[in-house]
Amino acid sequence: MKGQATVVKNAGSHYLLSELPRWELFPAVLRGRVRLNRSTATNPVAVGDTVMYETDGEPDEKNPAVITEVLERRNYVIRRSTNLSRQSHIIAANVDRAILVVTLYFPEIKLPFLDRLLVTCGVYGIPATIVLNKVDMYRDADPEGIDIFRHIYESAGYEIIETSARTGEGVDRLRELCKGKLCLFSGESGVGKSSLIRAVDPSLNPKIGLISEAHLQGKHTTSLYEMYPVRGGGYVIDSPGLRGFGLVDLEKEEIYKYFPEMLRESAGCRFTPCSHTHEPGCAVKAAVDSGIITAERYNSYLGMLEEDKKFR
Repeated sequence: MKGQATVVKNAGSHYLLSELPRWELFPAVLRGRVRLNRSTATNPVAVGDTVMYETDGEPDEKNPAVITEVLERRNYVIRRSTNLSRQSHIIAANVDRAILVVTLYFPEIKLPFLDRLLVTCGVYGIPATIVLNKVDMYRDADPEGIDIFRHIYESAGYEIIETSARTGEGVDRLRELCKGKLCLFSGESGVGKSSLIRAVDPSLNPKIGLISEAHLQGKHTTSLYEMYPVRGGGYVIDSPGLRGFGLVDLEKEEIYKYFPEMLRESAGCRFTPCSHTHEPGCAVKAAVDSGIITAERYNSYLGMLEEDKKFR
């Protein structure tokens, strides 16, 4: 028997499939030639992929279906596996929206990490929403920090939702974004992705972890990529907490195009092409000097240019 299904869980060399919108899971394994055809990434099949499969009778753990083909992806989110590796890893495929979860503290936010996620979403045309989670823990202690963060990213054109899985703040807006869509929840370890998913739909039970007090960094609790159906319609993908995010498939001359505020200002540059680093008459540098483009975002851009040199 042959069929078409969506990958809803990736556990290394084993997968769970479902013929969406029906939620009836069955196990599958990968045929070797598919693995060879997709050898540029460490994982040839990702959650969200649409695949063709074959099965001899009803598939089960002893008789899993065999994935024979990965159909063309509409988009995907990909990262370099480590900062000094040429290997890449596909986080999820065919995503309608990326929900990028951060916290100012617990763990402390790393803006360059967030900016790499945003650039990658931009490259593959995936709308991104920034979720500032755990605001109940630090709003009173650092309201200025929240205002500064909002200014950096709202001035760049991104939507920011302030949330608390504990109090329920912002959860209705998240639920609205997820309805009828496939949304990827991604971010660093410990920012509360799984807790937010459970807040969006209390019937779900993704693993929830604690923060290491010694380093204020999240412990990895989600080790698998997994899709869940959301009550009321739509699906969410819970992903392992990330501690590094290297850019893939992007030339250094193109990076500025995925900073919306830089792309907007670059039309006024005297020279084309312009690297926006040293050229006279650079409208982007002038916008940084005048505060139209924030120093934090511009420094992230410079860091990406420097990172690009390591792989050439």
